[in-house]
Amino acid sequence: MTSDFDRLADAILAGSPATPDDALAVLRAADAELLHVVAAAGRLRRAHFGNTVKVNYLVNLKSGLCPENCNYCSQALGSSAPILKYSWLSQDAALDQAAAGLHGGACRVCLVASGRGPSDRDVDKVADLAGALKRQHPDVEVCACLGLLKDGQAQRLKDAGVDAYNHNINTAESHHAEIVQTHTYADRVDTVQRAKDAGLSPCSGLIAGLGETDEQLVEALFALRELDSDSIPVNFLIPFDGTPFQHTWDLTPTRCLLVLAMARFVCPDREIRIAGGRELHLRSVQSIALHLANSIFLGDYLTSEGQEAERDLELIRDGGFVVLGSEQDLAQRAEPAIRRRGAGTDVLPNA
Repeated sequence: MTSDFDRLADAILAGSPATPDDALAVLRAADAELLHVVAAAGRLRRAHFGNTVKVNYLVNLKSGLCPENCNYCSQALGSSAPILKYSWLSQDAALDQAAAGLHGGACRVCLVASGRGPSDRDVDKVADLAGALKRQHPDVEVCACLGLLKDGQAQRLKDAGVDAYNHNINTAESHHAEIVQTHTYADRVDTVQRAKDAGLSPCSGLIAGLGETDEQLVEALFALRELDSDSIPVNFLIPFDGTPFQHTWDLTPTRCLLVLAMARFVCPDREIRIAGGRELHLRSVQSIALHLANSIFLGDYLTSEGQEAERDLELIRDGGFVVLGSEQDLAQRAEPAIRRRGAGTDVLPNA
């Protein structure tokens, strides 16, 4: 039986882009239609990316101490979240962190620093770090994420060997002022455009779960398509204590899958990356999500811990996928555990 979503996938593969109405239909699919949605979107994922998963690794160069008031962010002005706060890592420490991620299977390292935007000295610091990283690991992709850019800064990063620049729009333009007031949506778009103009690969995504409507999620995805974002991180709100969104748990695993499926239908040939909040919100359906997305972060995020890196790699392998660029199985296999509890013992059962 051919579903409406199969027909939508057929049309997209034939060259007809998804419309906002198509995207809304995906986002509002009934529970009974979920596997039809996943199967249809999975065809698009396989057509463009096969069975590969791109593994990315974050290095948080400077944590906390940000003057912006993004309501979702644990590093923002006014946040009392008990996160790690520190100024710039030394270059050696940053290189060690990056090497750990690359050893774990990552092919892209994302160099991130909190703040409104970098000073020229900050840009020089990241440029020097990127150059050193490329000398040690010539094949690595380097992405920088430093906030709002000023004249000449994107070109300086490009000249130093940085490949991509991340600056998420995070939410729809119509919802932006509800989320942050210290900069505008136009400021964010301007930075993405500066990165593109300098020849950096634009990386821009969103956060689901910020109180947006279905229509606003669709608006954000189509804005990212219009921006021609090469990679689209899809974050799911992490409701840190001490932020305005604390105790906000509006997302379900099914909702998260539909958001990822919508992203695939709207941007079928773009890198869709499952980003922050993956473990919290997708939980036991993370493996299904890889049939929609083709990219993940390995291990920890900026201020929150992810699941163990070995589990991330196991997730990829067990889903029938391979790490992009890897010729070896990087996942570890668990040995069987002999039962020593429950029936026949004095130890409480696992129940």
